[in-house]
Amino acid sequence: MAEPANRIEIGISTFLETTPDLKTGEIMSHAQRMRNAVEEIVLADQVGLDVYGIGEHHRADYAGTAPEIVLAAAASVTKRIRLTSAVTVLSSADPVRVYQGFSSLDGLSNGRAEIMAGRGSFTESFPLFGYSLDDYNELFEENLELLLAIRESEKVTWRGGHRPAIHNLGVYPRSVQSPLPVWIGTGGNPESAIRAGVLGLPVAFAIIGGMPEQFAPLVRLYKEAAAKAGHDPAKLQIATHSHGFVSDTTEQAAELLYPPIQAQMNVIGRERGWSQPYSRATFDAARSLRGALYVGDPEYVAEKIILLRKNLGITRFFLHLSAGTLPHEELMHAIELLGTKVAPIVRKELARIEGWE
Repeated sequence: MAEPANRIEIGISTFLETTPDLKTGEIMSHAQRMRNAVEEIVLADQVGLDVYGIGEHHRADYAGTAPEIVLAAAASVTKRIRLTSAVTVLSSADPVRVYQGFSSLDGLSNGRAEIMAGRGSFTESFPLFGYSLDDYNELFEENLELLLAIRESEKVTWRGGHRPAIHNLGVYPRSVQSPLPVWIGTGGNPESAIRAGVLGLPVAFAIIGGMPEQFAPLVRLYKEAAAKAGHDPAKLQIATHSHGFVSDTTEQAAELLYPPIQAQMNVIGRERGWSQPYSRATFDAARSLRGALYVGDPEYVAEKIILLRKNLGITRFFLHLSAGTLPHEELMHAIELLGTKVAPIVRKELARIEGWE
């Protein structure tokens, strides 16, 4: 039996972190982090990973302000890996420019570009580009509508409440893929899952806390909404994105990741008024088999991904590398292990369980 159309894809996501080195206090330049990312994408392609995604942020501790540009730098030196945002903050972006940027990436990569559109959990882009947080939801809905109209038709006529109207104007360049893939990225909002289902778009859930199995009701909402809208649930694509790290041993992976993830989570926690600091007990609970951290040796991380497939029916898994800054060589080793060890274990076991070869 052939491998199914909804085979599981395994890849990397990143925000291009540039947080201080906890031992030296040094901060990697944004330029160096972007150059490192290109090396990571090349390696991910070489070891057989399926996708690499960069999230858009506009703050000092992340270098990913323009994901499509970094991805384009890797397009000409890679062959197979898909290149996506993770996410594009569509609420504060011009959909015309978003399409043009990613259709250009699609041309440079010969049809490997994707857009993951989301509202974003960080809000720095709103004042930076002159938008009000009072319009947070409405901006996303309008901009998504326009983005989808642009990808469907060379000439566009559209009117909304926050952007000047477009009357029968062309948007170029056109993408190699028709249509250019657009995913909906969400942190677990039911309305976002339903919207993606109604539109028949693939969905990516960011699972960074709790137990991933708790997202099963959202997956059901997504599929039910898609079916009611006339889409075939069997053809839907579902991704998840979770923090983690792979090393030669589970103990080594935990000891490498805990200090930077604790530091970064506590920075975010102070910004958002979290009542408790991030602790080792929180970290250890999250890296248990049913937790949301994918930290361990290749066999353990593979076991967790297989469980995720069983519980949520995912067709794509993003391992976020990393929450907080880690040495480039350690990230490269984790990518190598994910491609050469984790992915083969997952695919072999799913072939056995699901009956495809």
